[in-house]
Amino acid sequence: QHCFVCGESGATITCRETGCDRSFHLPCAMEGGCVTQFFGLYRSFCWEHRPEQAVEAVPEENTTCLVCLEPVGDRKSYSVMVCPACKHAWFHRGCIQNQAIHVGYSCFCCPHCQNEYRFLMEMLTMGIRIPRSRGPSWEDDGAYEQLYERHSRCDASECLCPGGREVAEGEGPWQLLLCCSCAAEGTHRRCSFLNHSTASWECKSCAGLGTGKRQ
Repeated sequence: QHCFVCGESGATITCRETGCDRSFHLPCAMEGGCVTQFFGLYRSFCWEHRPEQAVEAVPEENTTCLVCLEPVGDRKSYSVMVCPACKHAWFHRGCIQNQAIHVGYSCFCCPHCQNEYRFLMEMLTMGIRIPRSRGPSWEDDGAYEQLYERHSRCDASECLCPGGREVAEGEGPWQLLLCCSCAAEGTHRRCSFLNHSTASWECKSCAGLGTGKRQ
């Protein structure tokens, strides 16, 4: 089969419309205005028979894409789409596709109204590929990993622990107590002269210089 977009052979995707024999390569789909639905029957359509958004909406003058902030023009088209729920979120096809790849199925929603189900189903129907098997890209690269780390060192002005500030035992004089207000500073019991019955401690920054609480 020859691709009706680039003219080269090896086009394995054929329009599902009865009687249409247009075939195309997947990489040529966007250039040719084609839609491939990545769910259900995985149907594909050429530019003439592709699904169109039924929502009736027209962008206001100078409306920009919510993703790239570039103008979207004056109407819906293959390359310009709108959220079917709020009808106020406009974006380019390529921009919302990139966002779908990064956020994944579980977090994909309208950038404006946060609608999930209706927005997701509309985008799938319009040929946006939304990965199901992976989470948001920012979880993959560990960008927020430090937010889940517990503070684990003694910040007393003079640490008395023979093993150093990084020692954190479960009980006893070298048990590490974190500030009960910020949890961003810690102290060994002995380094702040806290007895074994002290349940919580507050650092100087939270309690006021020189007034750290012992409760």
